[in-house]
Amino acid sequence: MNGQQGHHGHRGQDQHGPHGPRARGRQPYGKRVRGRPPVRDGAPDGPGADAGTGTGGPRPRRTRWLPSVRAWARQGAAPPEPPVAARAGSTVASAHGLTVRHGDRTVLHGVELSLAAGELLALVGPNGAGKSTLLAALAGDLAPDAGEARLGDRRCLDWPAPELALRRAVLPQSAELAFPFTVEEVVRMGRAPWAGTDAEDEDAEAVAEAMADTEVGEFAGRPFSSLSGGERARVALARVLAQRAPVLLLDEPTAALDLRHQELVLRLCRERAAEGTAVAVVLHDLGLAAAYADRAAVLDGGRVALDGPPDEVFTAEALSRIYQQPVEVVRHPRTAARLVLPVRDRRDG
Repeated sequence: MNGQQGHHGHRGQDQHGPHGPRARGRQPYGKRVRGRPPVRDGAPDGPGADAGTGTGGPRPRRTRWLPSVRAWARQGAAPPEPPVAARAGSTVASAHGLTVRHGDRTVLHGVELSLAAGELLALVGPNGAGKSTLLAALAGDLAPDAGEARLGDRRCLDWPAPELALRRAVLPQSAELAFPFTVEEVVRMGRAPWAGTDAEDEDAEAVAEAMADTEVGEFAGRPFSSLSGGERARVALARVLAQRAPVLLLDEPTAALDLRHQELVLRLCRERAAEGTAVAVVLHDLGLAAAYADRAAVLDGGRVALDGPPDEVFTAEALSRIYQQPVEVVRHPRTAARLVLPVRDRRDG
């Protein structure tokens, strides 16, 4: 099923529901608030910087240093143009006949997929289905063997790194740092692409807001390396949110999190989508995908097997076949949300 027909961003219009945005008093790419300067050119990759997704296989295109317009100016080149906010429901990222091979194994087979402004798209499927590889290709971190991934009006691989960093923010599965940066310094790395632009004035606000939203402010001064896995994951997400890019690509952001923070992360994704950001998130929890996503693309064997609203594509028959595990799909008695549960034998006693 094509999930684009009159569906993009429909939840994003709900400003008053349980997943609606909080009042932020800002627009994602415009408001100017005087703040402190960001980490300057040459800031090393922090968690979620343009560092690939660790999916293995062919060497991805990696950006080891977050670029900024000042770097371009030093090279005598014209600075990149900041992105213009896309109209809600318009396609901002897409895959066309996308094929990726890892050695003699084809990981993605001619994938067709789109992501719209104001939409929260969940990429789900069994292990090895190609979810992270697809996300890496959409980010421009992985060159396909055939077909293309597009961001805006051009192929992802045709964007220069400084312009790419203004247009999409990527959260990889793992978040590692080789230097003893504090939590606040890591989050501030997300502002590096905007150095020298009008949006530089938003740095202090963007960093503070991202840390508050992800609940990492209380350990802002601690070394990133001293944090637990779940705390690191939230700091990595804060860094991506601080970047304030119009496209968010998140690879398993809830994997290391407890129940409370899994819900927190998906609420933040829902809020960003309601504000007009295009959000694609790789998830293993089908319940979270059903509760929060506008659309779900279910990958199986490197192909998009199902694509549409979770209420339509999350059926017991289809999911049982794809996951090779019997499941049942039931409605929550109070909220009517879809619950995807494995079929288990009853425990006596």
